[in-house]
This record gives sequence, C-alpha cells and structure tokens, in this order.
Amino acid sequence: MSYDGLSGLTIHVSDGVATVTIDHPPLNLMDAVLLPSLRAFVARVRDDADVRVIVFQSADPEFFVAHGDMAYLTDPDALTIATRAAIAAAPDTELPEGLNILEAMSVEISSLPQVTIGKLAGFARGAGNEFFMYLDMRFAAIGRSGQAQPESLMGILPGGGGTVNMTRLVGRARALELILGADLVDAELAERYGLINRALPAGELDAFVDTLARRIAGLRPQVISGIKAAVDAVAPPIPRAAYAVENEGLFAAFGDEVTDLAHKLLAAGVQTREGERDLERIVNSV
Repeated sequence: MSYDGLSGLTIHVSDGVATVTIDHPPLNLMDAVLLPSLRAFVARVRDDADVRVIVFQSADPEFFVAHGDMAYLTDPDALTIATRAAIAAAPDTELPEGLNILEAMSVEISSLPQVTIGKLAGFARGAGNEFFMYLDMRFAAIGRSGQAQPESLMGILPGGGGTVNMTRLVGRARALELILGADLVDAELAERYGLINRALPAGELDAFVDTLARRIAGLRPQVISGIKAAVDAVAPPIPRAAYAVENEGLFAAFGDEVTDLAHKLLAAGVQTREGERDLERIVNSV
C-alpha cells in the first residue's frame, strides 16, 4: 500500500506497525491540508493487511495538533473548503448524514480493524484533542503534554466529537467540568480522569509505546480482530445520533459574536507559537 502524497504526514511501516508522524508546521493545525491527509490515510490503511497497529505521533516537540484552524470561525467558506477537500481525499468513504467531517472521521477511525495508539508529548487542544480521543489507546508524557477543549470560551461547542467521546471516556460530570471549564489537563490528571491510558515520564514514552505496538502487531490478525470485536460488544460505538446532536449545537452557536471574538483572539496571539503556549490565559483575558 502506498501512502505517498499525504501532505503533513510521514508514514513508516515496519513489522506490522504504521507510525504516522504529523508534520504540518507551524502548529499542526487541523486545517484544509491536514484534515484531508488524515482522512485519506484512514481510508487507505483500512484494507492494508500489512498494518496491524497504527501509532500517531508528532514531529513538533510542543504541539501534537494545536487545534482546528481559526479560519473556521472567521471565514464562512473555510470549513466548507476543508470539508470538500476531505471528502475528495476519500471519495469511496460515505459521509454519514447529520455528521460534520470531523465527527465522520471519529466514526471512521474508531471502526478501523487495526489497533490505534496515540503518543502525546505536547499540546492537543480542540480538534487536536478530539482526534487524540478517537484512538483506541492514548499515552502522554509527564511534564510535557496538555489536553483541552477551549471551545466554550470561544462561544461554540466542541464540534469534532469532543462532547460525546469525552463523556464516553471520563463520564458525564468530568466531561462537563473539562468542556465547560476549558482548563488545560496535564498528563497526571488526564490519567486519573481516564482521558489517557497512562502518564509516563517523557524519557520513557517512546520506548513504552514502541514496545506495546510491536507486541500487539506480533499477534495473529484473527486474535486482534476477535479481541476488538469482543471489547466493542461491551462498549459499543457511540450512536451517530449523539454526534448529530453535537453537530446541530455547533452550527447553532455560530454567529457574528463568535466571529468577532475569533478576530480578537487572533489579534491577541492565538494561532502563533508563543500564544499557543499560553492559550488559556489569552482566551480568558479577551
């Protein structure tokens, strides 16, 4: 299987493990470049019998995926352009009715036959954290990782499956705390709440995930698929109707106030490297 031509991604396949490195400077934004590439990769890898485990990581030491492009809030055409590009990138994959493109990718990734693992050693906010939550397993570096859903402070809802996936992972009360409170969650709290599998010392993260991925990839494919099917029978996929409720709420929240606030946030430094290091302070101060 060829994984050429996927802008913002570097894919290396070895011993049954596909390592997907997100490399889309300056911030790994979930934009009209990265979103189509990720969706195209998911469509291609689904039928790749040589891949049994997929590990997602970032080439950027500070950002996994910073968040969605702020242009989605300031330019009425930006999200439409990104959606069309993502649909074109996987033309044989149906877009479920009532779901936006990020929610659709959540469904597509969670239904992959391969085991998906996320390795977090930087910030993942908004659509970046939503993507991270799509994965089967998640591991984060102590002292270096941070996860957040800041959308409520921007006047909107998490719209890429953030409400439903976070609730599934951490429960209703904690999901409300993290989504409405919009605080940055470090690795230790993320582990305690159930956002990630384990918080690991930064120097041990790579070796731990690599060992786990290769151990799983060494199993018979029937064992992997059988275990995933049995586990999913106990914890079935999120109903698509739940995504549709989130999507309706997201688009109902859009308006001039949201656009004006987005412009103010950009002027204050959001979507710059310096500003993204201190995003919560900026968003709370505007």
